[in-house]
Amino acid sequence: MRLSEFWKRMKSHFGDQYADSWAHDYVIADLGGRTVIQALAEGVGAKEVWQAVCGVTDVSPKLR
Repeated sequence: MRLSEFWKRMKSHFGDQYADSWAHDYVIADLGGRTVIQALAEGVGAKEVWQAVCGVTDVSPKLR
């Protein structure tokens, strides 16, 4: 998954403004106790990060 597709899905799920805030603040255990932003910055793939987001939120099946 491209990073642009990842952010498109994040914004579709959370909304334009909340997606960025959530990505900075929410710690996900499946990402080693990191936030989305931290995981992406440390080289975790966008697909893996998106799967972790889906694991902790109720993401619409059409976005999975």
